[in-house]
Amino acid sequence: MDKHTTQASLLDRLKAHAASNSIPMHMPGHKRNTELLGTDLPYNIDITEIDGFDNLHGASGILKEYMQEIADFYGTKRSHYLVNGSTCGILAGIRTATRRGGKIAVARNCHKSVYHAIELFGLESVYLMPEMDETFGIHGGVSTASIADTLKQHPDTQLVILTSPTYEGVVSDIAAIAGICHERSIPLLVDEAHGSHFNFSEHFPASAITLGADIVIQSLHKTLPSLTMTSLAHLNGDLIRPEEMARQLAIFESSSPSYVLMASIDRCFRLLRDEGGHLFESYNNRLNEFSEKMKQLQHLKVLCHGKDNPAMHPTFFAFDQGKILISAQGTGLSGQKFSEMLRSEYHIEMEMAYGDHALAMTSVCDTAAAMDALADALLAIDGTLDSKSGGHTLYNGTLLFSLPEKQCEIWQALESEKVDCPIENAIGQTAAEYVWAYPPGIPLLVPGERISNGFIRQIHALLEKGTKVYSDADGLPKNIRIIHHGSLAH
Repeated sequence: MDKHTTQASLLDRLKAHAASNSIPMHMPGHKRNTELLGTDLPYNIDITEIDGFDNLHGASGILKEYMQEIADFYGTKRSHYLVNGSTCGILAGIRTATRRGGKIAVARNCHKSVYHAIELFGLESVYLMPEMDETFGIHGGVSTASIADTLKQHPDTQLVILTSPTYEGVVSDIAAIAGICHERSIPLLVDEAHGSHFNFSEHFPASAITLGADIVIQSLHKTLPSLTMTSLAHLNGDLIRPEEMARQLAIFESSSPSYVLMASIDRCFRLLRDEGGHLFESYNNRLNEFSEKMKQLQHLKVLCHGKDNPAMHPTFFAFDQGKILISAQGTGLSGQKFSEMLRSEYHIEMEMAYGDHALAMTSVCDTAAAMDALADALLAIDGTLDSKSGGHTLYNGTLLFSLPEKQCEIWQALESEKVDCPIENAIGQTAAEYVWAYPPGIPLLVPGERISNGFIRQIHALLEKGTKVYSDADGLPKNIRIIHHGSLAH
């Protein structure tokens, strides 16, 4: 039995049901028939909303109790299981906090799901540009001054949306930003998809949940031991109606939620609640040992590790040390080539490679042997490099170095007549499609934005370095889709 409650875990309940003699005349169609299907996949615990197992989108039994346990532990007003990833939580949260056609302030480095919400709900977007970190050529935090100025200029803003931490681990001053928003009774939504581990250790930045954010979306599967697509949505304060958030989640989340995934959420939470203290202490020690070894690097750089430290990055309010961003800038080695070397020579698969960078994501589940292997590989590769074989280019990453000029709203561009245009002739035209590098899924160009010479140079630089760049119409690098002259939707 759990030392905090007499309630069995969801996984235990599912196992008990699988061992019963219950005949499943209900979904799913595999009928838990492991004799036919084998046991490689968890068919025996994959059920639907049958008696005794509650209903996620009208929870009044065990699922309500499990989610209340999470809310009590995190100190939130409401917490919801998400089994469609953080995307469904972001869509539901934005719809809950806005009226159709309303205005929202959005950090321009947000995930593409935020832009999809702008498109779906016909919203007017006002973009917040993060500060730039010149040392690594990445986005820093969103400044409190930019938030205050934007809300002063746009007092009719209905919602502010930030990503913190970023994909690279950069954290903004959420407490101060929440204060600025709340002075005007404007709710703050924080995409904390990459910061779900913040709640479990003082060795990491404080979670937006504790800093005043009204809606916080976390991807458990990104940095905690939980299955892919498992996330949480948290509500705080009085600016968001809990019943409306629940209604919107029923729209954007599957009406047949996976009990396997929900059991993974429950198991992850129980493990970290009960054993998180020593797990995170050991994890922190492994990160510190890694960072100490990185001081030996002569050519590669690791963000906020080794010789690099947060004090060298004034645009960071805080940093998630669990993110290991490696820069090969100035060595002649691209991030893509660097990742290929790690894969082929050291059997290390990185999370992401773009421009001159490669990103390793770590968690409490990384063993000391795995961290040592990464450190040894970086030192070995570093020993083969020199710092004179390549130059620095401004357009070295998947990032925006200046805010593109918005010509119209996203939905207007997408509902207009579109034509394909050779990319060399597209300067000055208005984009009618998204362009992004994935991961991390942050749009380089959003429908309705003016295509600049700098954007085209950036695309070419990324492609030359082996970074995959995508567009809706899949015409790159030759063509890009633009609004046909005179056909702007109104």
